[in-house]
Amino acid sequence: MTVKTQFSIKDLEHLSNVKAHTIRIWEKRYNLLQPSRTDTNIREYDLHNLKKLLNVTFLYNEGIKISKIAKLSEAEINQLVLDHGTTNTKDFAIKTFISAMLDFDARLFTTTFDSLSAKKSFRRIFFDVFLPLLDEIGILWQTGTIDPSHEHFISELVKQQVILKTEKVQRKKAKHDNVIFTLYLPFKEIHEIGLLYINYELLNAGYKTIYLGNNLSLDSLKYVVKHHKNVKFVSYFTVKPDKQSLLDYTQKFNEKIGGEKKFDLWLLGHKTKDLNGHKLDKNFTVFSQLTDFLAKLETLKKS
Repeated sequence: MTVKTQFSIKDLEHLSNVKAHTIRIWEKRYNLLQPSRTDTNIREYDLHNLKKLLNVTFLYNEGIKISKIAKLSEAEINQLVLDHGTTNTKDFAIKTFISAMLDFDARLFTTTFDSLSAKKSFRRIFFDVFLPLLDEIGILWQTGTIDPSHEHFISELVKQQVILKTEKVQRKKAKHDNVIFTLYLPFKEIHEIGLLYINYELLNAGYKTIYLGNNLSLDSLKYVVKHHKNVKFVSYFTVKPDKQSLLDYTQKFNEKIGGEKKFDLWLLGHKTKDLNGHKLDKNFTVFSQLTDFLAKLETLKKS
């Protein structure tokens, strides 16, 4: 698939959250952008125009009048963005990560992350920046504004940072040995970032974990409980299972794992909405969001 380097005004609307009508006004009244035209007179914008619009939008959202921004040179706009980025780190970081994605610029991503790390904890970066960023990129991918290669590139960089943080905390000696958390994704589920982050939080809280990763059948989990009896399972259901209900999945889990003993399974992710209104066995706990999971973890640590 060809990576997009030319964008329609609708693409710009999705990427900047500025209405196409407003972009046309800025373009006509202030000459902010210089699109090319197709043979049928349709506007097309290159990466340079797109990144300039992202900078202009950031400053506009910071309360600077568009008429003032329009009088600035491109170098002055870039400098003003950097100046405001020292105070509004969240929006600046998201804007910069999107620019890094569009240019496939891993170094820009890393340097931006390092700047954030000097001011915020990793938890705050994940919740305040990474999660909104991934939500926004998911919408851009669904609307065809970006290519799947863009989405994969930025997702892998986010995963990389979670893994690096995890590698550091897993070297610590576990404080709690009363339970071992086993983390996995169901068969054909590949959306791993949420589960990776949960593994980080569990290790950081002093728990032992067994991280099995994605695309795992229930049959494979039986080998874990042969070796460990004090196990809690954790899974993240984003798009799978899709050929059976999640309620059926929980019933299969109890049939296959542990025999007469019912092992706890903590469930997160978009698909868990399918369980709303259903009564589950006591060994299942559903968390509607990651913050609920963290609250449960804090309670568990004190018990």
